[in-house]
Amino acid sequence: MDKIEELLTRGIANIIPGRAELEKVLRSDKKLNIYLGVDPTAPRMHIGHGVNVRKLQQFVELGHHVTFLIGDFTTKVGDNSDKESERPILTDEEIEANWQTYKAQASKLLDFSKVSLHHNSEWLSKLGFADVLRLCQKSSSLNDYLSREIMKKKLEAGVSIRLDEVFYPLMQGYDSYFMDTDLQVGAADQTFNMQAGRILQRNLRNKESFVLVNQYLTGTDGRKMSKSWGNAIWLEDPPNEMYGKVMSIKDELIPEYFLLATKIDMPSEKDPMLLKKILALQIVTELHSDKDARDAQEYFESTFQQKQVPDDIRPSASPSFNIIDILVDDKLVSSRSEARRVITQGGVRVNGEKINDINAIVDSEAIINVGPRKFIKK
Repeated sequence: MDKIEELLTRGIANIIPGRAELEKVLRSDKKLNIYLGVDPTAPRMHIGHGVNVRKLQQFVELGHHVTFLIGDFTTKVGDNSDKESERPILTDEEIEANWQTYKAQASKLLDFSKVSLHHNSEWLSKLGFADVLRLCQKSSSLNDYLSREIMKKKLEAGVSIRLDEVFYPLMQGYDSYFMDTDLQVGAADQTFNMQAGRILQRNLRNKESFVLVNQYLTGTDGRKMSKSWGNAIWLEDPPNEMYGKVMSIKDELIPEYFLLATKIDMPSEKDPMLLKKILALQIVTELHSDKDARDAQEYFESTFQQKQVPDDIRPSASPSFNIIDILVDDKLVSSRSEARRVITQGGVRVNGEKINDINAIVDSEAIINVGPRKFIKK
C-alpha cells in the first residue's frame, strides 16, 4: 500500500464528493491547500483529536500546503453539532488561556516546521454586517441546518438553539473560503460545517473542493472521546497515566485504537492483555519516547499486575479529611460532581478498600487511589 492509498483508506469515514476524484488529484502534481480547525473549548487536546492531526501530517509528508487553524473566533459561538444541550459561552480570557498550548500538544504528531499556524479571528473579526449578509445569501439554508438529526432532537425536546449558533457553519465555511481551501479535514460531526465551506467555494469562487471525514476514536468508557465526558486520553498525559488508561480500555476497542491512535497495524497476537501492552507501549512511544514507554510498562506491571503500591506517592495538600475535599483539592478529579460519581461507581479506594460513602472521613496516613493510576497519601 503506497502513502496515498493509506491516506485515503486508514481510518476514513467518508470523502466528499468521492475517493476516486480525490485520488486523481492527489496523484497529479498539484499541491493542495489543506486545513484542520480546532476550537479551543478546553485547555487540552486528546488522542481523539490526534486522529485528525495524524491525517494532517500525512498530507505534510506528501508535500501539500497544510494549515493548522485555531478557531479562537468560532469558539465565541461554539459548535453544537455533537451536543444535545446548549454550549456554554466562553470569555475571551478563557479562550486565550485554552489555545496557548495547542501547538505544543499537536506537535507531538505534526511537524510545525512545514505547517502554517493561524487563528480564525485574523479574518472573521474583520467582517462587517454587509459581508455576513452576502455570505448568508451564498450559503446553505436554515432548512438544511434545522433538518439535521441533532437539531431535530433539540427542537422536539424544547432545547434552546441560540441565533448565533446558526451562524457557526457559515463562520467555519468562511474559514475554508478565506484560505482558498482545496480540502478540509475533520470528524463526522463536522461534515455539515465542512460542507458549508464547499458551498462557499463553489458559489463565490466557482471552485470544487473536498471534505475528508475521519472516523471517531471511542473514549475509554465506550462513548465518543470528549473533553466534557471525562473519558479522554490526553495528548499531554504523563507516560504512566497514558499507559494505564490504554490498558483500561475494553478488549473490543483494541483494533480501533491500533487503527486510529497508532502508526502500526494490529499484530496477529490473540491474547487481549498482550495486545493491549503492545498498544499502550506504541501509543506512549509515539507521544513521548521509547524510554518513557518502557518505564511506563515496567511501572504498570510492578504496580498493578503485581498489586504493589507505588513508592513515590505524593502527599496530600488538602487540609480536609473529607474524601470529596481531598479528591478535589489534590486534583484527583476535576470537580465535586465527578468526585461523587467516581465514589458511587466504586472507583475510589482507601487503603485498598472500595468506598461508596460520599461523606466518608479518612484517617491520617491513609493511602487513597482513584482508579489504578492516581494515588495520594494523607
